[in-house]
Amino acid sequence: MKHPIFLEPVFKERIWGGTKLYDAFGYTIPSEKTGECWAVSAHAHGPSVVKSGPLAGKTLDQVWQDHPEFFGFPDGKVFPLLVKLLDANMDLSVQVHPDDDYAKLHENGDLGKTECWYIIDCKDDAELILGHHASTREEFKQRIESGDWNGLLRRIKIKPGDFFYVPSGTLHALCEGTFVLEIQQNSDTTYRVYDYDRCNDHGEKRSLHIEKAMEVITIPHIDKAHTPEVKEAGNAEITVYVQSDYFSVYKWKISGRASFPSHQTYLLGSVLSGSGRIINNGIQYKCTAGSHFILPAHFGEFSIEGNCEFMISHP
Repeated sequence: MKHPIFLEPVFKERIWGGTKLYDAFGYTIPSEKTGECWAVSAHAHGPSVVKSGPLAGKTLDQVWQDHPEFFGFPDGKVFPLLVKLLDANMDLSVQVHPDDDYAKLHENGDLGKTECWYIIDCKDDAELILGHHASTREEFKQRIESGDWNGLLRRIKIKPGDFFYVPSGTLHALCEGTFVLEIQQNSDTTYRVYDYDRCNDHGEKRSLHIEKAMEVITIPHIDKAHTPEVKEAGNAEITVYVQSDYFSVYKWKISGRASFPSHQTYLLGSVLSGSGRIINNGIQYKCTAGSHFILPAHFGEFSIEGNCEFMISHP
């Protein structure tokens, strides 16, 4: 089985969602409050489904269990990554995620959540929250209790094309007018610290998780800034964003036809813009903006032809 798996995404309505997923990629979304596209997902809360081929109709978690050869016979019991698109039409809650050790103890053995963001698009004056200004846990707690959010939260101006690495333990939030591709560990565990006192359609405030958040948050904040490294490879411009214990992330910008060597690990791909064809052993696989796929381990040499941008990741 040496062909790519193209996946049907899963959509999630959120209090902060909008219509950008339709506007940008033409997806059929459930409402005008659609906040998330789970593009490559084997998580129980929203597994992607194979679109075509002999595995059509199977969920990604089923493929992971039934066809380990596709993934190079991995050690882990669960698919390790989750790729999302996020439409922050309003501010997201200020939150933090646990690491693997804490999640294993307190979240039924789940993975922790280290993630990263690629800013696909944003409004002119957009910003996000990444980190805080407290020096001690006592100061952090005091600022929360006094409602000094402006003094506590670290805000950063952003622009399209920016990339941010967000380790577990980092206080963070996407803000209004931001459209993001997120690559993360396969986890859905979030501890909310602040939600702007918003109410849902039933007049209820969403739950906060201050106690757990205080146990996992990194204080003082440690900035994990990464400088992208750009490489030219024929008709491909390859940007290396991060190579961490959890995932490696790249952007491939293709102009014409570019060749790629065989790779030992499987690759997760999302087409950000344009269209092209993946060519392997004389077989062509068309991909357009908004397509999401996995190339199997030991796929062999292949080429991509077209004018397009891909976000590529692997464990």
